[in-house]
Amino acid sequence: MAVDELDTRILRLLIEQPRTSVREYARILGVARGTVQARIDRLERDGVITATGPVLSPAALGHPVLAFVHVEVTQGHLDEVGDALAAVPEIVEAFSITGGGDLLTRVVARDAGHLEDVIQRLIQLPGVVRTRTEIALRERVAHRLLPLVEAVGRRSGTV
Repeated sequence: MAVDELDTRILRLLIEQPRTSVREYARILGVARGTVQARIDRLERDGVITATGPVLSPAALGHPVLAFVHVEVTQGHLDEVGDALAAVPEIVEAFSITGGGDLLTRVVARDAGHLEDVIQRLIQLPGVVRTRTEIALRERVAHRLLPLVEAVGRRSGTV
């Protein structure tokens, strides 16, 4: 799907001012409210906008430890293990990957001991062969998409 200049400007506002109303976005952009709403609806329908709502901090929820756990799975058990990972609340993301392991999970924990408990739970899952854990020390680039949105807009020649 092509993202044009107006889409890019709308996405920027949604990222930078997520609690603002569509009416206010329209005023800022100098276009009709219906136009902004139609664009947002299309961006959602086309899968560009995949979620709305607050971004939560695991650290503020008492889970300041972040680790990336690579999980090696017995052949033929990827779906089964993936389903089991979804039942572990400390796993906030999991991806099938190539390279050193079959799954990469992002795990949050209260402390090192809690992280060890979570890893032990993973090791005991049927189909898990082994795990390898890397603990994040400090976030260097926070999750962001605005630079990508702007780059896509520039490539399309509209920003």
